[in-house]
Amino acid sequence: MSRTLNSSMLAAWASLVSNIILTLLKLIVGVLFNSQVLIADGIHNAGDVIASATALGSMRISSMPPDEDHPYGHGKAEVVGASVVAGILLIAALYIGYHSFMLLFEPPSQPHIIALIAAFISLVWKLVLYVYTMRIGRETNSKGLIATAQDHLADVYASAAACAGIGLGLIGEAYGWSLLSYGDPLAGMIVALLILKLAYETGRDSIDILMEKAVHPEKIEAYAAVLKNMPEVKRIDRIRAREHGQYIVVDVRIGVDATLTIQQGHDISRVMKKNIMTADTQVTEVLVHLNPWYAGEEPEHEVTVEFDSRKPL
Repeated sequence: MSRTLNSSMLAAWASLVSNIILTLLKLIVGVLFNSQVLIADGIHNAGDVIASATALGSMRISSMPPDEDHPYGHGKAEVVGASVVAGILLIAALYIGYHSFMLLFEPPSQPHIIALIAAFISLVWKLVLYVYTMRIGRETNSKGLIATAQDHLADVYASAAACAGIGLGLIGEAYGWSLLSYGDPLAGMIVALLILKLAYETGRDSIDILMEKAVHPEKIEAYAAVLKNMPEVKRIDRIRAREHGQYIVVDVRIGVDATLTIQQGHDISRVMKKNIMTADTQVTEVLVHLNPWYAGEEPEHEVTVEFDSRKPL
């Protein structure tokens, strides 16, 4: 657990420091060489600094142990952080789209090779960061890191558009093709749409978790399969599961022999929890409710799965 947390925090710090450096690089080069697209990309990157800081802070909070006020832990802090990143992506998409559209009605700026080099450095840097951050995010199931990786991917798109725009401008200047100078704003508008799509996907996933959306049906079926393999389980009345940030909470209602003692029922519940948590390491809490089952009510060991059966307590 500690190693997982350390790798997540390292990726978050790498994202934050990289965004600060790239913001300064783009803004300084953009101002010195009058590259409007690079200045716009630098302002977009300034928003990424906020996004990275938010992700880092939410990850710190989510790693805190449960307390009296938060008995289920602080895992959803990362989901809240991911929602903030989605909002920043949305603002960036609108800004880039508006800025690119307005550039169509202005005289094109004179491109410079230094600006192209800066944009290309940002492209490669962000692509490496995206691959690295997404890998760590998926390995640790960190919603904050995955959202940060999506933010890096948006920057890859933006830097690619900057490279294309500046490159086309240089080609147009070399051969006297003035229309190529407007390739940059057109590419910027396309990038804005791509970033808007990323914002929607990131925000949708975050809202689903905050609204307690059930996990994928395949996971529910996997938990049911674990319970079916237990001879003590006579009936599955209900299985529910929800994500709680990096981990999953499972809620099951099970029918067991009504003649069992409280101690026997307690022991069966502990085995159920252990088996489900062993089958899926993302599960950190299993809430078990035992219902009485009477011989003849259903065939022995035959288990029916009802995801929301509304059976009486």
